[in-house]
Amino acid sequence: MADEAKAKGNAAFSSGDYTTAIKHFSDAIALAPTNHVLYSNRSAAYASLQKYDDALNDAKKTVELKPDWSKGYSRLGAAHLGLTQYKDAIVAYKKGLDFDPNNEALKSGLADAESAAAAPQSPNPFADSFAGPEMWAKLTADPSTRPYLQQPDFVKMMQEIQKNPNNLNLYLKDQRVMQALGALLNVKFRAPNGGEDMDIPETEGESPPPPPPEKKPTSANAPVEERSQEEREAKEKKAQALKEKELGNAAYKKKDFETAIAHYTKAIELYDEDISFITNRAAVYLEMGKYEECIKDCDKAVERGRELRSDYKMVARALTRKGSALVKMAKTSKDYEPAIETFQKALTEHRNPDTLKKLNEAEKAKKDLEQQEYFDPKLADESREKGNEYFKEQKYPDAIKHYTEAIKRNPKDHRAYSNRAACYTKLGAMPEGLKDAEKCIELDPAFAKGYTRKGAIQFFMKEYEKALETYQEGLKHDPQNQELLDGIRRCVDQMNKASRGDISPEELKERQAKAMHDPEVQNILSDPVMRQVLQDIQENPNAAQEHMKNPMVMNKIQKLVNAGIIQVR
Repeated sequence: MADEAKAKGNAAFSSGDYTTAIKHFSDAIALAPTNHVLYSNRSAAYASLQKYDDALNDAKKTVELKPDWSKGYSRLGAAHLGLTQYKDAIVAYKKGLDFDPNNEALKSGLADAESAAAAPQSPNPFADSFAGPEMWAKLTADPSTRPYLQQPDFVKMMQEIQKNPNNLNLYLKDQRVMQALGALLNVKFRAPNGGEDMDIPETEGESPPPPPPEKKPTSANAPVEERSQEEREAKEKKAQALKEKELGNAAYKKKDFETAIAHYTKAIELYDEDISFITNRAAVYLEMGKYEECIKDCDKAVERGRELRSDYKMVARALTRKGSALVKMAKTSKDYEPAIETFQKALTEHRNPDTLKKLNEAEKAKKDLEQQEYFDPKLADESREKGNEYFKEQKYPDAIKHYTEAIKRNPKDHRAYSNRAACYTKLGAMPEGLKDAEKCIELDPAFAKGYTRKGAIQFFMKEYEKALETYQEGLKHDPQNQELLDGIRRCVDQMNKASRGDISPEELKERQAKAMHDPEVQNILSDPVMRQVLQDIQENPNAAQEHMKNPMVMNKIQKLVNAGIIQVR
C-alpha cells in the first residue's frame, strides 16, 4: 500500500537514512503516481544527498500535480539553490509565498537565495583557506572547531565548501561555519547574541559571562570616545538583561511564574538582541496554560531571530514551543494540523529528537481523533448492507469499497472484516483476505464464520495442515457447524492424497517448495535426530517402528508427509 511505503520512507528520512527513504518513496509513487506529497518527500531526500538534479525533477513534478501547494515551491527553490541557480530559486520561493505569505521556510529560503545571488560569484577571496588538507589540519588544531569534526553535518558542509568555495554563502548563517572560517583566517569572530543554545530551567547559580575589558578612550579622537561610551552602555544593558534572565530562571524553578515573567519582560526591554529571553517567557506562559500568549511570544522570537540571523537551534526551539501550545489547544483533529505543520517547520531548522517525538505524537493524536470523529455504528451498518448487496451481484470491488467504509465507521465490527475477507477470496487476493479473517477472529473469537473464512483461504493456498488447525479451532466454539466439519473433511482428503502419492508431479513439486520455506519443516530437516530417523525409515524398518512409538517423532513425520517431503506407501 502507498501509505505504508510512505510511512516507511518518512521513518527512514527521520533517521537520516536518505537512500532507504528514496527507495520507499519510489515504491509509494509506483502505487500512487499522482500523489504530490510523495514526490515532495523524495525531492527532500534527494536534496539531503546533494542529488539536486533528481531533487529538481521531483520538485517540478510536485508543483505540476499540485500548483497551489506552497511546500512544492519550497522544494523547487531548495533544488535550484543546491544547483546554484539562484535566480530560479528566488522565483520559486516568491511563487510559493504568493500562496502562503507567512510560510517561514519559504521566507528563509528566499533570504538565502537572495543573499547567494547578491554575493560575487567571481573567485572567492577565501578559496585558498579551504584548499587542500591544510584546512582539516587547522580545524583539528583549533580547540574551538575540533569538536565540530565529530558532527557529520558540519563535515559535509565543509566538504561542499571545499569543492566549491562559493558554497560558503549558503552556510554562513551556521555559527560553526563562521567559527571555522575564523580559525582558518586566524580571526576571532564575535558570536551572535541570539545563538545561545539554552533552555529553562537552567543550571542554578550560573552567572552571565563578564563583559570583555574595555579600551580606555584617548583624548585624541572624540568619535572613538563617543563610540566607546555607547558600547559601554550597551554592554551594561546586556549584563543587566542577563541578570534578569537568571532571576527569571530561578523564579521559574520555584514555580513563581508571575515573577519569572516580570524578570524576562525586563530582560527583553533592556536588550532585544537575545531571543532566549522571549522563548523563556513563552515557556512560562505554556506552563501557566496561557497558550495564546505563548504563541505570540514564539512568533515574535522567530521573527526577531530571522532579523538577527540567530542560531537555527534557537529558532527551532521557538517553533517547537509554539507547536506544543497548539497541541494543548487542540480539540478536534483539524486543530492538530497547524501544530503538525509547526513541528515540521522546526525540524527544517534543526532535527531535534524531542521535536520529532512531539511531531509523531501529534500525528498519532490527530489520527486517533479522526477515527473517533468518524465513528458511527449506524452508518457502518448501512455501508455493510450496501456491501452485501454488491456481493450478491458479484460486484466484489464495489462490495470491498463499502465494507471498507463500514470498517472506518466502526473498526470493531467483526462482520465487516469477515465479509471483506470473502470478497478478497473471490478476487484471488488471498493475503488480504487472510489478514481480514484473522482480524475478524481477533475481534470475536466465538464467531464461527471467521474460522471458515480463514480455513477456506488457507485451503486455497494449499496450506492444508494450517487450514485443518483453523477448522478444528472453530469447532471448539461451534461443534456442530457444518461448514467447519466439511472443511476438515476436505483437508484430510488432500493430506491423505499426499500421503499416498496421489497428486500430480507439478502439485508435489509446488507443495515441497512451499514446505521448504516453512520454519517448522526446516527445523525438522536440520535436526540430527530426525535425519537419523528418516534414514532408519529407509534402511532399517525395525528401528523405524521403534521411532514411530514416540508421539513427538510421529507428529514430525506426519508434518513431512503432509508437506509432501516424504511419502508412505
